[in-house]
Amino acid sequence: MPVKHIPQRTCINCRTIRPKRELVRVIRVTENHLEIDPTGKKNGRGAYLCRQRICWDEILENPDRLTDALKMRAPLASDDVTVMRAFAAPLPLRLANGSDAPPKTN
Repeated sequence: MPVKHIPQRTCINCRTIRPKRELVRVIRVTENHLEIDPTGKKNGRGAYLCRQRICWDEILENPDRLTDALKMRAPLASDDVTVMRAFAAPLPLRLANGSDAPPKTN
């Protein structure tokens, strides 16, 4: 029986490659507005973040990676930052399996 393909994506903060379903998608819905897309199916240019608060906190401290990934022309709006902080608040600081470190390359 063939093995089912599992789509992989990379967290824009920690650069860890994970199955798409383990990450949260953030999309650009207008030129300067973001939405969190927990289903991963909404239309719009997307970027992925781990389901751990440290990645969200770090990307909000230095949002250039996010705005670059989403090809935004303006900095993050304060209401978008507020929504992202509220989404990240209940997330665990780090994932329990300790897999937040970037993969080792040989």
